[in-house]
Amino acid sequence: MTSQQHAPLGIKLLAAFFAFGAGICLITIVALLFPGGALDPIWRLNPDAHVAFQEIGRLSILLMVVVGSACALAAVGLATRARWGVSLALGILIVNLVGDLLNAFVRHDLRTLIGLPIGGAMIAYLLIARR
Repeated sequence: MTSQQHAPLGIKLLAAFFAFGAGICLITIVALLFPGGALDPIWRLNPDAHVAFQEIGRLSILLMVVVGSACALAAVGLATRARWGVSLALGILIVNLVGDLLNAFVRHDLRTLIGLPIGGAMIAYLLIARR
């Protein structure tokens, strides 16, 4: 992949997906930094995440900075058709896929299994597009 070629629609959509993920991480960071603030209602979307972040404490902010930065870099890399962008996106998706599997079997949260075909399809697309 070179940055001189026009990106296919699938790559553009994946870049937007990772940019959206980076934005959600930023919102989460602000909500964690200012508990009880204007963004507090977002925890209604995923109360389990709120509890997990509270258990982790301030390290959850660092975790979200790392995840958000990785998503932002993947978005830029995909948008510019850089090989490292595809590699980073694949790494993020693979880690997420493993996390979904662990959540399903360790925490017995079968809802996370929905991420397997979705993440798998994204990984397959990136592997094909990588050629």
